[in-house]
Amino acid sequence: MPTMAAVSPAVAFSISGSSSSISSHFPTLIMPFQFSFNRLNLSGRSSRIRASISTAPAPAPAPAPVSTPAISSSKIVLVDKADADKVNRIKSNYLQKIVPILMEEFGYKNIHEVPRIEKIVVNCGIGDAEQNSKGLEAAIKDLSVITGQRPVKTKAKRSIASFKLREGTTVGIAVTLRGTVMYSFLDRLINLGFPRTRDFQGVSSNSFDGHGNYSIGMRDQSVFPEIRYEALGRNRGMDVCIVTSASTDNEAQRLLALLGMPFREGGGPTVIVRGKRKKAHHFDAKGKEKK
Repeated sequence: MPTMAAVSPAVAFSISGSSSSISSHFPTLIMPFQFSFNRLNLSGRSSRIRASISTAPAPAPAPAPVSTPAISSSKIVLVDKADADKVNRIKSNYLQKIVPILMEEFGYKNIHEVPRIEKIVVNCGIGDAEQNSKGLEAAIKDLSVITGQRPVKTKAKRSIASFKLREGTTVGIAVTLRGTVMYSFLDRLINLGFPRTRDFQGVSSNSFDGHGNYSIGMRDQSVFPEIRYEALGRNRGMDVCIVTSASTDNEAQRLLALLGMPFREGGGPTVIVRGKRKKAHHFDAKGKEKK
């Protein structure tokens, strides 16, 4: 029967017995301890083994997994939806800085009264969409890359013979942006699109519709870095309409100015005052005016 001395972190002990008895006891000792054999003699019936026991070192803790952003086949870094709000600087700037400024300037008592951007509508007219299907698909692809959302086809609501237009004919494409995608497009429009425009001197402040909505036209889509001018073949523009919850143009302009919209200096929303319509004059058969 094998005998073992005292158990300690590093103990020298001896085991005597046959090879069969040694093999029957080793499995219970190999698991918690690490053995280093000095001498093993299997030629005789009995063998003596000198072994030293030492505790096995604790395994090193596995490093924490590092989350790397996913990359699509087109080499575009994809951001998780949970982290999108942290990345979007315009939205965070609006919530943290712009809302208190507007509440103080216009005297809003409720935070829900503060104007905000509800949606952005981007549309592009294509006159030869029916005759040039490849051009239509290319326009859809380019607008999808610019806005991050696939547009829909817009069709004519009625027939106009002078324009050779039939009802239901595709005349353009449009996309409606909301939420995080909307703020991301507005950020790229202000900080990338406008500065890359040739001879850009600011946007006009007379493009409000009287209800707090602002429209602007762009002559060239290649101002966005995702679009190459060689791929377009010709200049293709687009219209951008920013719909806000403001009740007046002054509130909407102040909101857009705080967001970074580069308005021209000295400009303001023009208020159109319409005069009273004059009464139509009635004449008799002889051409004399009736009183």
